[in-house]
Amino acid sequence: MSKGIVLSVLASSLFGVMYYYTSMLWPLSGAEIFGWRMLLTLPCMTLFMFFSGDWRHVPVIFSRLRKQPRLWGVLAASSALVGVQLWLFLWAPLNGHSLDVSLGYFLLPLTMLLTARIVFGEHLSHLQKIAAALATIGVANEVYRVGGFSWTTLLVAIGYPVYFVLRKRMATDNLGGLWFDMLLLIPIAWWFVQSGEHGFDVASERAALYVLIPILGGISALALISYIIASRMLPFSLFGLLSYVEPVLLVLVALLLGESISSGQWLTYIPIWLAVMVLIFEGFKHLVRQRRSV
Repeated sequence: MSKGIVLSVLASSLFGVMYYYTSMLWPLSGAEIFGWRMLLTLPCMTLFMFFSGDWRHVPVIFSRLRKQPRLWGVLAASSALVGVQLWLFLWAPLNGHSLDVSLGYFLLPLTMLLTARIVFGEHLSHLQKIAAALATIGVANEVYRVGGFSWTTLLVAIGYPVYFVLRKRMATDNLGGLWFDMLLLIPIAWWFVQSGEHGFDVASERAALYVLIPILGGISALALISYIIASRMLPFSLFGLLSYVEPVLLVLVALLLGESISSGQWLTYIPIWLAVMVLIFEGFKHLVRQRRSV
């Protein structure tokens, strides 16, 4: 389980890096960045899967598609669910919805916990209950401060649990399933880039993009790979609680970009940071027990 925790934290860290990294990709719009990200994530992921041995999952799913045509519909739904989330992550900061999306990420671990309890019948450890209670205080303050939920908030808080439950139920919760998710997004990504203001010739306006855009694909692929592997290795409830690492890191990125935390927001962030520390402590305890048993 300790490997799953490390991978989950790595994924959250890489998503935080990518959040900052997109600010370096001017003059691209959010839609164009999303398009380039999808176009380059697939080949980077394919290369990784060949070397890691995970490519074996792809022929298995192809075989299932021949025997179960309805699986195409499930894969299309799975691809749409993750595609909307990846697009929203880049679109929101440029369109005045960053606060709403941030609230969605604060709510996400709680909706993941609820899903774990109702759908999978999982129970929380004592430390996880403490972390959940602390996180609830922070989320409640944020809801009170903001005053309600927007469609972007609900899309994040509900969309991800539905995505992971769908993948687990249909046994596509591996890198092969994610590869198909990315594959089905390629036509949309192509359209986003081609119909953008700069098209495929954007690097001619700024030579640095010849290097920066491929790096974006590498970061995106590694983040998604780590995220999906962690989701398989961890109980759904713990995986959900570890999702708090990402919004905390996004706040740090926002501070680096010049934003500040208002006095009313401290009651949101301090309990959540404490919840993350409790989870890190539990992961450390588990790692120590694991090494002693060897």
